[in-house]
Amino acid sequence: MIALVEQFLDYISLECGLSKNTRDSYKNDLKRFVSFLEKSHIRSCNEITRKHILDFLASEKDRGISVNTVARRLVAIKVFMRYLQDEGLLANNPAEVMELPKLWRILPDVLSLNEVQRLLDAPAGKDKFSLRDKALLELMYASGLRVSELAELKLGNLHLDSDYLRCTGKGNKVRVVPFGSRAKEALEQYLKEARPLLARSARRSGDSGYVFLSYRGKGLGRKGIWKIIKKYAKRAGITKEIHPHTLRHSFATHLLANGASIRVIQEMLGHSDIATTQLYTHVDKSRLQAIHARYHPRA
Repeated sequence: MIALVEQFLDYISLECGLSKNTRDSYKNDLKRFVSFLEKSHIRSCNEITRKHILDFLASEKDRGISVNTVARRLVAIKVFMRYLQDEGLLANNPAEVMELPKLWRILPDVLSLNEVQRLLDAPAGKDKFSLRDKALLELMYASGLRVSELAELKLGNLHLDSDYLRCTGKGNKVRVVPFGSRAKEALEQYLKEARPLLARSARRSGDSGYVFLSYRGKGLGRKGIWKIIKKYAKRAGITKEIHPHTLRHSFATHLLANGASIRVIQEMLGHSDIATTQLYTHVDKSRLQAIHARYHPRA
């Protein structure tokens, strides 16, 4: 079955045009599934039953895997088995009638306005790394970019004179995203005072053109950005669980709370399906319910 998984991964990359990150996620999910099946002595895709899939998801949950990741595993299995069926390799698809668990209604952690302010104020120094990190955090909150999109952002994608950027999201879709004066100010200072110093470290190989550079002068990767977020969250005294999408979730939630249209938020986040963006309406309802419960005399 590993060979079938590799065949499927090539299909979604070459023919469907899905990103490397999506391919890697499917690869990890399906390898875990196949490993589970092999331990259950299942050698053929036609031996897989609905019970095998449910048992696998239950075992992942028992391992302490997050509910969102378990749901993503099921998505990968459903897409993989639909592919096998379309290719005539699977007689009956046991995943076809399986509904996604209602895990998507689990509210993502978001930061309060006070917590965002503390996080953005955390890189307070004037050295090249503090200026870089300040610009990075300001832009993440101002634009709602995914970490991968921020890592791939090039100088040519920034339009500081018009306060917007162009980024390439999932499925190689290009979108225009605005950002505000605070992010612009931090970016201008970083690009003028700090980035040239970081770029000198890559003098031999030349400037990569990435907006955010590592100490070696190369593009700052996703793991590097993730470490920066965690570092300053700890420095800001934020005790909530922080993850790479925390600022993205906070960006969308705060826009919605202040009256932004769900369609506009969908466009800025780069969601192809409005249902994904509607997650944030649940977040906002939760916030309103909490306020009602706290302040209403008969709550």
